[in-house]
Amino acid sequence: MEFSATQIAQIIGGTLEGPGEVSVGAFGKIEEARSGQLAFLANPKYEEYLYQTQASIVIINNNLQLKEPIAATLIRVADPYSSFALLLDKYQQIQKEQLSGVEEPVFIHPTAKVGENVYLGAFVYLGENVIIANNVKIFPNSYIGKNVSIGENTILHAGVKIYHSTRIGKNVSIHAGTVIGSDGFGYAPQVDGSLKKVPQIGNVVIEDGVEIGANTTIDRATIGSTIIRTGAKLDNLIQIAHNVEIGANSVIAAQTGISGSTKIGKNVMIGGQVGIVGHIQIADGSKINAQSGVSKSIKEPNSAVTGSPAYDYTSALRSQAVSRNLPEIEKRLKELEVFIKSLDPQTRNQE
Repeated sequence: MEFSATQIAQIIGGTLEGPGEVSVGAFGKIEEARSGQLAFLANPKYEEYLYQTQASIVIINNNLQLKEPIAATLIRVADPYSSFALLLDKYQQIQKEQLSGVEEPVFIHPTAKVGENVYLGAFVYLGENVIIANNVKIFPNSYIGKNVSIGENTILHAGVKIYHSTRIGKNVSIHAGTVIGSDGFGYAPQVDGSLKKVPQIGNVVIEDGVEIGANTTIDRATIGSTIIRTGAKLDNLIQIAHNVEIGANSVIAAQTGISGSTKIGKNVMIGGQVGIVGHIQIADGSKINAQSGVSKSIKEPNSAVTGSPAYDYTSALRSQAVSRNLPEIEKRLKELEVFIKSLDPQTRNQE
């Protein structure tokens, strides 16, 4: 699949400099791109590669003043990075549209409803009363349990497991190996010291525009729903426990674990390897630094915390600065003690 420079300029609203008939069929980094590939320059630190690149087409900033002649066809835009991202999105959409049909073998329960232009890869299982909307793509070895509904244009990559009664919205992307709707981790201690499993009879609701990374696990609610709100983005290897709610447009990096019934506000940013206890609330716009341990609610919107237990980010930086100076402070304190001891008793009394 190839595009000409003229077509690309039209897609991203850019100004063409050079032959418009030049075509590309792949993308490359500006320092590595070859003939037949498209690259972009957004960071001025990489400008030197602009004059060396073998790329056929390069997207650059409107205001960039060229220092040397360039062999590649140029497309000038206001924001090269955003334009490149838009182009990648269009390219991906075309690839998705070309993917349709049902591979063999698959299992589709007689009560399941499958929309138009759907792709089902080999060994896909669709259970009882499943509803698959138009333009959904489900890659091989995926399991969709009974009473699951999946909205338009959603993509389930290879090996995704969706347990019963899960509701997935439109334009959702779930990457390989993710498990949605497995039992929450709930046990009731018994008199004899044993643990009795608490039945998990709720479900998971994933709203529109959510993206979930590979090998992430989202547990079903004990009662009610575990909810991932519109536009939230979850990285790989994340554990979301029962009855958790992730607010709209929040982002969570890899290896984070969120315990049961915690509510994450909207536009929250959570770094990698963060641990969050259960039954607390994280205010809208909060920022939690990587490897933090959050043991209590963050009530003030737009707060920034770090550390374990997590506390105010600015205060933590000040504490770290003091900690780095502790050896010098200790040395000065010992010198002061020696000096005080060297004084005669009368002078010490006056002091």
